[in-house]
Amino acid sequence: METGTLGEVVPMPTPSMEDYLERIYLLMSEKGYARVSDIAEHLGVHPSSVTKMVQKLDREEYLVYEKYRGLMLTKKGQKVGKRLVERHAMLESFLRLIGVDEADVYEDVEGIEHHLSSNTLDCMTQFVEFFEDKPELMNQFREFREQERASEE
Repeated sequence: METGTLGEVVPMPTPSMEDYLERIYLLMSEKGYARVSDIAEHLGVHPSSVTKMVQKLDREEYLVYEKYRGLMLTKKGQKVGKRLVERHAMLESFLRLIGVDEADVYEDVEGIEHHLSSNTLDCMTQFVEFFEDKPELMNQFREFREQERASEE
């Protein structure tokens, strides 16, 4: 829960709601619109499940949904969607930076992104930024990893 501008309690989106908001935000950024069928395809769910969630997101004021007419993210939905996309990208960068195999990156991000505190995400963001600004230290870390791998064999 977060506190709103007038002290009212604002419910945070659930992990499932976050997945939908992230996908809707990406679709709208890429195509200019997000259809139920596109959302269903990208998330691997039935269109009826998307419709139910979109209606819930409408009630929670993350978007405006009109049956057969489509949907639009509200300012609140855009803000949350953008934050979720940025979080996802940062986590991918973090995992790549520490040497996670590319084949595991997406699935690992999907597994952890909803379970980290804001403090942890801030620390990870600073870690990524630090090493991106200091490639010589990143090279030292990579050499260290190679030595560790070689000694394990």
